[in-house]
Amino acid sequence: MELTVIIPVYNEIKTIAEIIRRVEATGVVREIVIVDDGSTDGTREFLATLHDRPHIRVIYHERNQGKGAAVRTGIQAAKGEWLIIQDADLEYDPRDFPALMQPAEEGIADVVFGSRFLGAGRRPILFWNMVANKILTFLTNVLYNNILTDMETGYKLFRRDIALNMPLHARGFEFEPEFTAKLLKRHVRIYEVPIRFNPREYSEGKKIKMKDAFIAVWALLKYRFVD
Repeated sequence: MELTVIIPVYNEIKTIAEIIRRVEATGVVREIVIVDDGSTDGTREFLATLHDRPHIRVIYHERNQGKGAAVRTGIQAAKGEWLIIQDADLEYDPRDFPALMQPAEEGIADVVFGSRFLGAGRRPILFWNMVANKILTFLTNVLYNNILTDMETGYKLFRRDIALNMPLHARGFEFEPEFTAKLLKRHVRIYEVPIRFNPREYSEGKKIKMKDAFIAVWALLKYRFVD
């Protein structure tokens, strides 16, 4: 199974080296595509030192465009048959890669979601953030007649051709609802597996805010009726 890991990065100098180490330590990754989305904190300078590691490719956005734009750039650049998105902030654990890959390897899924709400270990904080996630997932299930437990999960494993054949427009955090909505409208086989989750406090890093929740709701409603 040829796996490419896409890492969208924006001002993650404190964690970027560690997340690369953790991804490499899994032993299941063919290539790592890092998309720097206009970092200004030294992340770009660190990434420039990776030029001698052939399994790592770095792409630079000249200005900050948003996570969705960075992910879309990574999808276009990736060479692996299967792709997974890995945030650089250490909230998601690459040791879960084998669990995400298993349904795909067994031929029972074209896309695998890593769910934070299926019982795996997690840091129990950010109650209202969890409530917002569950509301957005519930709305997804109502609109698209499904039973997902975690639409907003950052861990989505998928075949590259599925994403390339899908019109994706998201520039920010609305990537998750747009991608999920279009998968469900196309009746792509989705499988969920439990994953570990170690969320950062709001004071520790970038978190989805209330305005992002409203944007996600609008995306879910819009893509229910248009593509």
